[in-house]
Amino acid sequence: MDQTAGDPRTDHRALAAASVTVVLWASAFVSIRASAEHFGPGALALGRLLAASLALGCVLLIRRVPLPPRQAWPGILASGVLWFGLYMVALNWGEQGVDAGTAAMVVNIGPIVIALLSGWLLKEGFPPMLLAGMAVSFAGAAVVGVSTSSGGSSSLTGVLLCLVAALAYGAGVVSQKPALKYASPIQVTTYGCFVGTAVTLPFAGQLLTQLPEAPLTATLNMVYLGLFPTALAFTTWTYALSRTTAGKMGATTYAVPAAVVLIAWIVLDEIPGWMTLLGGAICLAGVAVSRRPGRRPAAPVRPEHGDRPVRAAD
Repeated sequence: MDQTAGDPRTDHRALAAASVTVVLWASAFVSIRASAEHFGPGALALGRLLAASLALGCVLLIRRVPLPPRQAWPGILASGVLWFGLYMVALNWGEQGVDAGTAAMVVNIGPIVIALLSGWLLKEGFPPMLLAGMAVSFAGAAVVGVSTSSGGSSSLTGVLLCLVAALAYGAGVVSQKPALKYASPIQVTTYGCFVGTAVTLPFAGQLLTQLPEAPLTATLNMVYLGLFPTALAFTTWTYALSRTTAGKMGATTYAVPAAVVLIAWIVLDEIPGWMTLLGGAICLAGVAVSRRPGRRPAAPVRPEHGDRPVRAAD
């Protein structure tokens, strides 16, 4: 199933899918902001995952997609627990104690975790252009974080929870990659989502209590989070991940802060300052650097005799 980069057309399809993912994940920050004051961290994660599981389950039934082979289950279970479950709850919870700028800076450790783990565990290596691009993008994310910070004090608990979210995100992505050797992107995404839903079921009582009291807009935002940034975006993510390296995919997510700035500008009429725009531009520049191929080794020069190549002896 795995179709790691090599064919330029495959790379372009992966980049297009990753771009869709970035835009939808960026929109999630706006929706989370609109729902967070009405739902607890666990309840919001469970509601989002229930909506996503329902949508993805319908796709499986309509397309009659079989169960993933047993070789894919270790990666599906790990990504479901870490990324769909722990990451979503920890991030929602962490943002209650830190401002958005601090959260963005801490969570953007995730792509670095992906690059280190995939280079070590998945034997993807450490391409110089990838590492250079990630350094540039991390600097841009830090600029965006500082420019959007409220300037207030952040709780140590909030920072630690955002760090847990970043580590869970990085480990979850690296867990998905081996699973894609045996299962399709829709299988890996859907069953990972099912696992994440099961992990967050202890928050069902909280969700049932808060749901009747929440305004309709907050509930609709939660459903949107499930259908688009989760069901659709995680599927386009796994599609792209099956066609390129985990390190490159992690670096691509550094475009999220720039997309968040743009969406907030359009939807919420939040006019960004020059420092925020500069940070977003730096993030995009770093992503562009990370996607550039490294130097290919020069083709070996065959020794020649006179004007003609030397032929092997008969």
